[in-house]
Amino acid sequence: MKLGIVGLPNVGKSTLFNAITKAGAQAANYPFCTIEPNTGVVPVPDSRLDALAQMFNPKKVTPAMVEFVDIAGLVKGASKGEGLGNKFLSHIREVDAIIHVVRCFEDENIIHVDGSVDPARDIEEINLELIFADLDTVTKRTDKAQKLVKSGDKKAVLESELGQALKAHLEAGKPARTYPVNAEEKEVLDSWFLLTDKPVIYAANIAEDDVATPADELPMTRQVTAIANAEGAQVFTISARIEEEIGAMDASEKQAFLTELGIGQSGLDRLIQASYQLLGLISFLTAGTDECRAWTITQGTKAPQAAGKIHTDFERGFIRAEIVAYADLMAQGSMNACKEKGLLRSEGKDYVMKDGDVTLFRFNV
Repeated sequence: MKLGIVGLPNVGKSTLFNAITKAGAQAANYPFCTIEPNTGVVPVPDSRLDALAQMFNPKKVTPAMVEFVDIAGLVKGASKGEGLGNKFLSHIREVDAIIHVVRCFEDENIIHVDGSVDPARDIEEINLELIFADLDTVTKRTDKAQKLVKSGDKKAVLESELGQALKAHLEAGKPARTYPVNAEEKEVLDSWFLLTDKPVIYAANIAEDDVATPADELPMTRQVTAIANAEGAQVFTISARIEEEIGAMDASEKQAFLTELGIGQSGLDRLIQASYQLLGLISFLTAGTDECRAWTITQGTKAPQAAGKIHTDFERGFIRAEIVAYADLMAQGSMNACKEKGLLRSEGKDYVMKDGDVTLFRFNV
């Protein structure tokens, strides 16, 4: 899973990136501080994996991983190459989902490129630049398709009709992800790699003093929530500065600090959970004395394809999957106990994997 962190300059993107990856990306108080995208890979927090490690005492514990990409601040005119626009937009094309950081705090010591803090305006500014870039792509695709329509090419007819309708949708200031499509149109749309078709999570970056305040009591975050709801996007509040402090703590300090703040979970944990939900992802688990590991798959993945995540030979020579639900394994205390109670199941090629399945694949190549 590759998540791109975007936003206007000086909204807290790089501070958030530093906090969640501890990668030390440069975060300074002037636009275009980030030029080349910084990348950092972080483990997905999963308490189930910790519990399995205690049960099996393996040589190695391997969590699922998420890659975060800190993309430089976009500015008005980026779609036309302003600032470092073209380069930034190409970086966005490469990610699975967008984390759009929106400044929701006042601080006279931190410059805002537009001179004032206005979440709704800032979101619109970024979204319009992405829409303009997509309009260019859709126009080119539509023009090309229209030239082929006369030849009787059915796909060209579909692309031409979809392109014209989508162009009107974008010109109305609406992102591609809000345009309703059927399965056939979705296949075409996916092949166009549009920026505004990517799933989005709005991260409302709030002041440290506002962390314990409910989001609906903060005027700026209410603006972000209203926009997200209208788009069918997700939104959550986060204080990049607080996350930076948490990132520097060890596990025991971190939990005490979170309890003191009254927020329970770190922003990183909530961000990853939101990203999994947004992209329709789940994790299955493998466990043994050599290794306990979490594997990320999309919801609806069948057992052979899940096996292929581990090794292509596992999918090619798939025989069956031996599965026990994580909750059953914890309740019984061991695999043997699960076998005795009939809780260890043998599943075939049509089995759809579930989140938390503890799995052993049988295969023969």
